[in-house]
Amino acid sequence: MGTPRMTLQTQLVLRALLEDPAKQRYGLELCALAGLESGTIYPILARLEQVGWVDSVWEDPAVHETAGRPRRRFYRITQDGAERARDALARVYRSRKQPLPGWALGRPATEGGMS
Repeated sequence: MGTPRMTLQTQLVLRALLEDPAKQRYGLELCALAGLESGTIYPILARLEQVGWVDSVWEDPAVHETAGRPRRRFYRITQDGAERARDALARVYRSRKQPLPGWALGRPATEGGMS
């Protein structure tokens, strides 16, 4: 298990996943949360999954067929991934000498977004 490059885009994806670590989110939902395009999100999710920070599962075919839309792939940050992501994000913030936000400390997000 390695550590992905902590680009700004990777940081945004990790923050979106850490907003509610137990929740499974599909790719376009993560695009909206992170403010990034799908062409940026999916390669990052693939790298995060490759290093074991994220798990993914495909939606049950019956659900998307009933809804009349394409099948979704759901992503969730792993427990180990959440710990490593918080550490990595905290290192980035410390290197910039900024105060740590609540999500980096494992606190739940505030209403209306990330803390």
